[in-house]
Amino acid sequence: MASPVIDSHQHFWAPAGEEHYAWLSGPFAALDRVFAPGDLRPELGANGVTGTVLVQTWNGLSETWDFIRTAEETDFVAGVVGWVDLTDPKVGETLAELQASPQGQWLVGIRHLIQLEEDPDWLLRDDVVAGLKAVEAAGLVYDFVPNMPQLRACVRTAEAFPGLRFVLDHISKPNIRERDFSEWSRTMRGFRAERGHVWCKLSGMVTEADWQSWTPQDLKPYVHEVLDIFGVDRCLFGTDWPVCLVAAEYDRVIDALKECLTDLSEADRAKIFGLNAVEAYRLPGFSG
Repeated sequence: MASPVIDSHQHFWAPAGEEHYAWLSGPFAALDRVFAPGDLRPELGANGVTGTVLVQTWNGLSETWDFIRTAEETDFVAGVVGWVDLTDPKVGETLAELQASPQGQWLVGIRHLIQLEEDPDWLLRDDVVAGLKAVEAAGLVYDFVPNMPQLRACVRTAEAFPGLRFVLDHISKPNIRERDFSEWSRTMRGFRAERGHVWCKLSGMVTEADWQSWTPQDLKPYVHEVLDIFGVDRCLFGTDWPVCLVAAEYDRVIDALKECLTDLSEADRAKIFGLNAVEAYRLPGFSG
């Protein structure tokens, strides 16, 4: 049986003037429209993608409920990374309610847009730590989505929770456009000791590069550094569709990553392009 190909990071949205989509303006204005399963399905078929992980787009519980219902109704969504209020003393009850719902099996992880918080150490707050304990007790993954100011807090959080599975989104968004590497690399290496329970998504890179002129060679040093830090068993393929569309079509994102991984064996590429996502998220329908 062929190994699954899992796009570990994609989104849907229907902006409709919601204030949490205010960023869909300026250079992102082309994305200010509905993106639904029917928009993505042809891309998956054309590129041999077996399933996806649908990831939150704003800090709101209603979206989490919508997304697990979408997963129930959509043949290719293999899991959902949703949002809950980690600072709510009753967050454990909220997670239990989500998981006990008819669509609860699809909730595989939790994420908060920490880069929108004024405090770069938001993750280290006592109330957030209590919320992360609830995520761990629920058996879910926690997705980090930092920019550079929040990255050190992510490393410290991974150290503090050795029993919680973490996934680092978008290789933490280094400034590939300006070829910033040293500070990003030094901080990322803090995850090396934690890679037994931390995975990293090789995603979101094309939008951190020059949108008009990037090539796979621009991405390759970052990909290889992540591979050195996390190892082939802890890296995941993701497109960040439809955000990626400002810089590249779906197939070009995939082809660029394949080019960055040409030196790996077929078995190792199979891990990155699917098997590792199944393991990290314990995807229903794919896990043994």
